[in-house]
This record gives sequence, C-alpha cells and structure tokens, in this order.
Amino acid sequence: MAIRKKSSKNPPVLSHEFIVQNHADIVSCVAMVFLLGLMFEITAKAAVIFVTLQYNVTEDIPRQLVYIGLYLFHIAGAYLLNLTRLGLVLLVLHYFVEFLFHISRLFYFSDEKYQKGFSLWAGLFVFGRLLTLILSVLTVGFGLARAENQDLNLSTGNFNILGIRIIVLSSICGTQAFMMWKFINFQLRRWREHSSSQPQSLKKKFVTTKGRPSKKERGLYCKVFLSEDRVKPI
Repeated sequence: MAIRKKSSKNPPVLSHEFIVQNHADIVSCVAMVFLLGLMFEITAKAAVIFVTLQYNVTEDIPRQLVYIGLYLFHIAGAYLLNLTRLGLVLLVLHYFVEFLFHISRLFYFSDEKYQKGFSLWAGLFVFGRLLTLILSVLTVGFGLARAENQDLNLSTGNFNILGIRIIVLSSICGTQAFMMWKFINFQLRRWREHSSSQPQSLKKKFVTTKGRPSKKERGLYCKVFLSEDRVKPI
C-alpha cells in the first residue's frame, strides 16, 4: 500500500481543505478564547454563556426532543425521497419566521416595552404555515402527480408514486396542524394571563387613589366588577 505524500503547498486560508486539515486546532483556539474570557471580570459574563447551561433542562428537554425529532424526520425524508428542493424552500421559510421570533425576544429582553415584534411574528407564523401547505400541495399533489414517470425505482431514486405522495402530504399537513395548535394554545394562555393581571392593577389603582374618584374611574371600576360577576348592575 502506497503512502500518500503530504502536499508541501499550504491550502488557502478558510478554504474547505484548510478547515479539514486544521479543524482540531480551530476548535482548540475557540475553546481557549472562552476560557481566557472566564479569567477576567469584564468578559466573564459574556464567556460564561458558552460554557454553562442557560435553561432548566428538566421547562425544556421533552419539548426540544419533539421539535428536534420533527426536524430530523422531515429533513431526512426530503433527502431520501429526492425532495431536497422542496425541503430547502420550506426550511428557509420556516427558519425565517423563527429568526424573527428570536430577534423579537432579544429586543424584549433589552426592553419589555418592545411588543411589536411578537405581533409581526404571530402574523408571519400563520402566513408561513399557510404558504407551506400551498407549496406542498402544488408541488407534491399537482406537480408530481402529473409527471410522466410514476413507477417506483430505487436504483434511479424515483419515489413518485401515489402512496408516497399521500404519506408526504399527510406528514406535512399533520406537522403544520400540530404547530398551529401549539401556537393557538400559546396565544390563548398569553391572552388569559394579560386579562387576569389587568383587573388587579385597575382595582389597586382605584384603592390607592386619594379623594373622590372621577366618573370615568367609577365607571371603569364597575365594569371590572361586572365582568367578574361580583356585583349586580344598579
């Protein structure tokens, strides 16, 4: 067996060959940067984020496992069934909406007054689910159904048959319905928390107000109690 001689030429920096040859050194350098950051008080708060857990792994593992399983299932299905183009388009659409959600969270963490990003994300989330269903039905239900080759052939990678098309559409539709169900439950829970906290703040403001309340405040206070069925209208 001939021994392959190592090339004397250095590959271009950040090229694919350079990363393959020096991936261990690159990872070691990145880890050393984080470790050095822990040694100084100024950079310790930023460096500790990359080396410690930031979530309660007990509010978070089941939920993450479900979503990771769905991601792997659909990505592997698109790769094995030669639906990479459709899968790529749907992933870009899905991750664009998720990117907007995380950006909105960053603005919310910086200042709790920034709520417009979540409203925009909610609208785009519903639009993204509908657009995903439309593209899937047009591509799989109509486009592939009208293709000339409708025979199963493993050697050429042709899986364009009725049974597989039904399975693909059922999987996509089921996933989108599951995501919409989780989204609706999240929005309802958030609305209930907001509506339950609002009467308490109004009653506290009414009690702490000195002197005789105005007509507007008395009317608002009556509405709060009427909505809770505590008093009867006069």
